[in-house]
This record gives sequence, structure tokens and C-alpha cells, in this order.
Amino acid sequence: MKHELVIVLDFGGQYNQLIARRVREANVFCEVLPYDTPVEKIVNKNPKGIIFTGGPNVVTEEDAPKVEAKLFETGIPILGICYGCQLMGYILGGKVDKAEQREYGKADLKITKADSKLFAGVNSTTSSWMSHTYFVSSAPKGFEVTATTDTCPVGAMENAEKNLYGVQFHPEVVHTPEGQKMLENFLYQVCGCKADWTMKQIAEEQIEKLKEKIGDKKVLLALSGGVDSSVAGVLLHKAVGKQLTCIFVDHGLMRKNEGDEVESVFKKQFDMNLIRVNAEDRFLGRLAGVTDPETKRKIIGEEFIRVFEEEAKKIGTVDFLAQGTIYPDVIESGTKDAAVIKSHHNVGGLPDHVDFKEIVEPLRDLFKDEVRNLGRELGIPEFLVSRQPFPGPGLAVRVIGEVTKHKLDILRDADLIFREELEKSELKNTIGQYFAVLTNLRSVGVMGDERTYNYTLALRCVDTSDFMTADWTRIPHDILARVSNRIVNEVKEVNRIVYDITSKPPATIEWE
Repeated sequence: MKHELVIVLDFGGQYNQLIARRVREANVFCEVLPYDTPVEKIVNKNPKGIIFTGGPNVVTEEDAPKVEAKLFETGIPILGICYGCQLMGYILGGKVDKAEQREYGKADLKITKADSKLFAGVNSTTSSWMSHTYFVSSAPKGFEVTATTDTCPVGAMENAEKNLYGVQFHPEVVHTPEGQKMLENFLYQVCGCKADWTMKQIAEEQIEKLKEKIGDKKVLLALSGGVDSSVAGVLLHKAVGKQLTCIFVDHGLMRKNEGDEVESVFKKQFDMNLIRVNAEDRFLGRLAGVTDPETKRKIIGEEFIRVFEEEAKKIGTVDFLAQGTIYPDVIESGTKDAAVIKSHHNVGGLPDHVDFKEIVEPLRDLFKDEVRNLGRELGIPEFLVSRQPFPGPGLAVRVIGEVTKHKLDILRDADLIFREELEKSELKNTIGQYFAVLTNLRSVGVMGDERTYNYTLALRCVDTSDFMTADWTRIPHDILARVSNRIVNEVKEVNRIVYDITSKPPATIEWE
């Protein structure tokens, strides 16, 4: 089945992926392409609609990213957001000016055209989120102003006859509470989309595609126990069964009980062909005496590849090497001029020397939240599907200084307590990521009548939608108190707890 398509043209805005995710949440398939994708290529994809993202550039400058004017003559409905709105206005003959002061944050949007398809069912005055220095001061000929704010004369505009719409605000963010309704109006009312992108259909279609592609050949997958590789593994298993071999390299740097949980789920529940390689001693031996974070990462990445290669060679020739690549990886490697830089925390690429003919990436069209939902559809246990993001080098980047088994065991116990307390709190489904860090700092404490000189443990918890930027979570004090009391009482050699209240930027989410 060929799904209806909406194209998101990326102009480098920080919310480019968020826009695409909102479209997918409306059960409409979308694809993110660079802004300079040729018009012919766009038309050949036969999209139901196009959305221009925001961006950091000034549209009136000569080198600003632009589209060819003929794109507006294709008859394909277009929605321009923020910079995308300015671009539409500028190219079609409107006027774009610099605001006296940059408008950022909440603004009351007054709908001035009640019968606009874009604002069907939206309150006549609604909250919107602005983030701009320039704005359309005069709409192009043939356009009608459909919404305003106190400081923005063209809060929204449209040429309904040509299905061209522009909004100066960001409907995709949660700070525009009726924004999703507006996006759905564009998708359903303007573009005529049918909302046929569902997880059940995706699972069925992917399994059939994999069966057709792989046939009776063999597939090899590096299974880490993380969400992406786990969902990829089960999807492949449902398609080709025992033709799939999963190699799970247990480097001894996982969270409490994770190695056993991974083996139990995939061997017992799904009866998958899983090889677990217990390589803890090998990894810790190579990490002995190493304190530099980047050196740790390189050692773990190199050793992972060596172990994987050794096990793969025992299997012999395989036809396909499977990877858990997801759509944000594809977007970040395939679009240009993005204003936000994302740091990846993987162990490194998969080996070059394994004998295989082709790579298969069954998740490359899906965002992370879609991967989780697909996992639920496939019957993967919730504790694994909703598992916290975890860096490829594992707990090695959450133990500051030299990594030893003793330190890892301390951190595992403390981290488990922190996760247990948050997972049974009202915060469970609202936090982006949370974990503990064992610092290399010792401090004096008193327990009973004795002085102690033990480790300081840091707690990290952030709110984020894309992991490119993040704000520290305001955890209620009673929860923090409970976590602190439990860790100090239950985990030997920890006598002080601190909470990291730094956002990203300037900090990163991980400490190393």
C-alpha cells in the first residue's frame, strides 16, 4: 500500500523534526527534504501537501535559503511556518520587514477570518508561540490576512484559491495549544489527506517488505538491548524467523539486570536466535587506568567492533547486515543548513570486515516515538519499549574517572533506585531522560557515630522533545528527598547526593 505523502522542506529551523512528528501524529506520512530539493523531484513524489519549516536566516538577504518560485505554481497546497511564511510572502511579492524588537514567546492570536480552513474549530482568540525578528508586514497580492497579534500585523495569511497558507507563529510546539488542530486542518481540510499512517499497517507492511527483500537469505544484527535494535530485531524475526542471528555484546557497562533481561525477552519470549557474548572482563581490562572521556569512548567502540567481528566470523557468510537506523539519523545526514548541532553518543559504526552483501534498515522511516509504538504493536514488553535513552558506551560515560567493576556496581544500584522512584511518580511519562552519575569526588559524611569518606552521586533529569536542547526537570522536593534517603541508606560508599540543574546548552545531557 502506498501512503499519502506530505513533504516538510527543511530551512534549518530547530523544530524541523518536530513538525514532521506532528504530521505523523495526525496519521499522515511525511518526509523531510532539504529546502533546495529540485521542484521536479518534489512533484514526482506526488505529495498531498508541502510544509516550509522555520529557519535562522533573513529572507531578504541574497544568500538566504529559498525555493524556486515555480513551486508555488504546481497546485500543491503549501503551509509556510515562521521563516517559511516570510519566504512565501517575499517570493510572491509581499513585504518583509525587521521588527523593532525581536518577538519571542507567547502571543495572543486573533483570528480575523472565521471561515478560514486553517482555523476551522479554533477559538477566535488563541495562544501562539512566536520566535522571530523579521515578519511579513504586507501580504502579497491575492492573499488575505487571517490572523494578527498586537505586534504582528500578519500573524497568518492565505490565498485559499491557490491553497497557499502562511503562519508567523509555530503551530508545532506545545506552547501553541491549538496548533495541532491547525496542522490537522491543513492536512485534512486543505490537502485532503485520509490519515492512513498507523502502526498496525506499518508493522504489517514492513514485515511483508522484509520477507520479500530477504527471501531465504541470512541476516545478522548487533542487538544492544536498546529500543531501536530491539524493535528492529523483533520486526526481522517476525519476517524471517531463524534466518536472523542477533549478536548481543554484553560489555559489562549496562544498567542493573539489563543483560539478563535482554537475553530473557528475546530468547524466551520471542525464541530468537540470540548469541550473548559476555565480554565484561575484556572491556574493563582495556579501560583500566583510563580517565579521559573521549579515550573511553574510542576504546569501547573499537572493542565492540572487534568482539562483534569475531562472533560474526564464526557464523560465516551472511547476506544482510541489519541496523537500527531511525529517521532522525537520516534527516541529520541528509539535510543542510541546520542551526542546531546534535552530538551522537553511539559506540561507533558497525564493522567493515564482516562478510555481507547488503545493509537492511527496517526503521529508517520512523521517529523514536514511532519506533516505541511499533515495538508495542509487535508485543515487546513495556519496560523495554519505554526504556530510557542509553549511550553506546554505557555506564562508562556515567562513571567519572577510571571505570572499575566496583564503581559500576555502586552506580548500578543507585541508578536503579532513582529510576524506580521516578517511574512510580506522576512524572513518569513527562520526563525526557533521567539517570545517575558517579562522580570522582569523595567527601566527608557522618553515618551513625562514624565519619565516612565516600562518593558523591549526581542525579540528572531533563525535559526535552528532541535531545538537541533540554531543560533540567523541576522534580518535587519530596521525590528528591525520597531518592536521596534511599540511595544513602541502601548503597554503600555513597554519602552525598547532588542534583544537576544545568540546561543544554550550555551543558550536555550526559556528563562525559
